Amino acid sequence: MILKELVDKLGGTLVQGDPDWPVEGVSACEGAGTFDLVFADSAPSAVQALAGGAGTVVLRAGAALSYPHGKSIVEAPNPRLWFSRAAKLIAPRPLAGGVHPRAIVNADTILGSSISVGAGAVIEAGAHVGEGTRIDAGAIIGHGVRVGEDCHIYPRAVLYPGVTLGDNVVVHAGAVLGADGFGYVRDPATGTYTQFPQQGTLVVEDDVEIGANTTIDRGALRETRIRRGAKIDNLVHVGHNCDIGEDVILVALTGISGSSEVGKGAVIAGQVGIGDHVSIGPGVILGGQAGVLTGKTLTADGVPPGTVFWGTPARPLKQVLREQATLARLARRPAKERGA
Repeated sequence: MILKELVDKLGGTLVQGDPDWPVEGVSACEGAGTFDLVFADSAPSAVQALAGGAGTVVLRAGAALSYPHGKSIVEAPNPRLWFSRAAKLIAPRPLAGGVHPRAIVNADTILGSSISVGAGAVIEAGAHVGEGTRIDAGAIIGHGVRVGEDCHIYPRAVLYPGVTLGDNVVVHAGAVLGADGFGYVRDPATGTYTQFPQQGTLVVEDDVEIGANTTIDRGALRETRIRRGAKIDNLVHVGHNCDIGEDVILVALTGISGSSEVGKGAVIAGQVGIGDHVSIGPGVILGGQAGVLTGKTLTADGVPPGTVFWGTPARPLKQVLREQATLARLARRPAKERGA
């Protein structure tokens, strides 16, 4: 692409350089070439970016006092975001590979145009695969699954029957979508367990990314839903009947029990545990290893924006630190003063 096309699509201001200058790739400052794009989001990083070999630099207005001759300069309010979006536009679209001879595709499957299906992939009866989608080697697309346009299903991912994916969804290797939820009813007389029906669905909306070896269960009698733009890291588990809101972040090793809700824009850090029937409000930030007990509601109401909740049970981080400091002071007191 040329620089003018990027500015027209992404905004920002071209303050120096040729609008027709080609931008062929993105790069770190070290090793960047003449037709590469780099970004700087601070004054120190601007010095490094402008001194390197990249032909185009995107940075904030005022990050540098002057610009060296011969470089194309774009000023944008959020250079990292501009750079990330530019990378997607610049990246060459993979060529459609068609259906590999060793793939197994049922005759009742509906395949869109410009798709790729890798060796050993299986697409069962009644499935629908949208235009421009890639299904890599060994992936399993179950009976009646609907996969939208421009999705990428990486190797060995498994989509159980009845799962629905929107457009631009990425499912990384080893992920399992739509397995039975962990729901059982105990017979108090014998102690044996009978599975509660797990016959609901899983709906994944547009622009969701699901990390490697993550598991998301189908609903029991209704649906599990992952809403638009949610980003889910590797090794995350989402239980049955959960509703994960738009633009939510779920970081690795988080576990969310059944029938819980996570509101729009929440950030759930690594190794967080969330019990069943929990409600996490919009914009809540849960720090690593926090725990939310069954049935609880946690909201960001009444706390400053950006407040991090931490600990078990999760509460504002400042409160946790005050409690820990109080306990530390108490522990340092002589045993006699503590009443020991």
